[in-house]
Amino acid sequence: MRAVSAPGIGVVVIGRNEGERLKASLASLKGIKHVVYVDSGSTDGSQEFARGIGVTVIELPVPPKFTAARARNAGIEALLKAAPKLTKIQFVDGDCTVEPHWIETASAALNANPELGGVFGRRREIAPERSIYNRVCDLEWNVPVGPTLATGGDAMFRVEALKAVAGYDPSLIAGEEPDMCLRMSRHGWRFARIDAPMTRHDAQITRFGQWWRRAKRAGFAAASHVARHADKSLPGDVGQVKRMLIWGGAVPAIFILTLLIGMAVPRLAPIALLVPALLVLQWLRLSLAERRTMPNWPLALKAGGLRVLHQYAALTGLLSYWRGRLLGRERGLIEYK
Repeated sequence: MRAVSAPGIGVVVIGRNEGERLKASLASLKGIKHVVYVDSGSTDGSQEFARGIGVTVIELPVPPKFTAARARNAGIEALLKAAPKLTKIQFVDGDCTVEPHWIETASAALNANPELGGVFGRRREIAPERSIYNRVCDLEWNVPVGPTLATGGDAMFRVEALKAVAGYDPSLIAGEEPDMCLRMSRHGWRFARIDAPMTRHDAQITRFGQWWRRAKRAGFAAASHVARHADKSLPGDVGQVKRMLIWGGAVPAIFILTLLIGMAVPRLAPIALLVPALLVLQWLRLSLAERRTMPNWPLALKAGGLRVLHQYAALTGLLSYWRGRLLGRERGLIEYK
């Protein structure tokens, strides 16, 4: 348990039906004076539990729709209303626990570099061995240490930087962090990944359907980001959209076309085998890359296969985004738990 004071620092925890995970998350923040929990319609008693241990609770009303961005903004507002002199805010997802000393380490990093608007550290999965999906998540969090263009959901930001862009865009159902970081960068703020443990995440992804919905959400977020920011978009999201369109869209279209050609001209039917062969080669190439971090070949092959399938799942998110935009319909949360 923590037993520290964190002058000038507040914490915003957001959640929805996190149950025991939320209890562990709030316990990891023991000793920090300014903590706000923002709840998005939980039905598991999360609100009552948080109040019972003395944490300020904000329950988001509906409408408008629930979004993580809207929840974080409500947390910012509540913190600064209670403690206007706060200079930094740590954001934590309710399925994460904060590592000992992270708050102090992150604060020191911001103090040491006045150009930094936000910092984050190493997020780890609690049980990567429980499923290939958890293991992939654990590796996904391990981005290079040093300057970066955006943070994840768990991160510490300067209040000054948050105020410069009026916080998160509450309309976004995913990808709100890179969007905010991109807007902050236009005000001169920079970001960094610190070489320090930050949070422990409990994905609990044990079924393929959960993984698919998570990948779909990633595709939705990337499509939304590129549509909003065009040529000013973050390179990672631009690359993700290109991969979705090529591997998730163009390659299957070519396969269908070659099948039709083969049916019309039987002697050309073998050309339809080129696309499956290309996908197998891609799977093996990605599996070889995964073997550098996976403990054995079976896991590497599974991870490589998921990377191939990711483009198809993500493409459904891209199509969902554009369908909603063309029809003028707002998309609700894409939840995988």
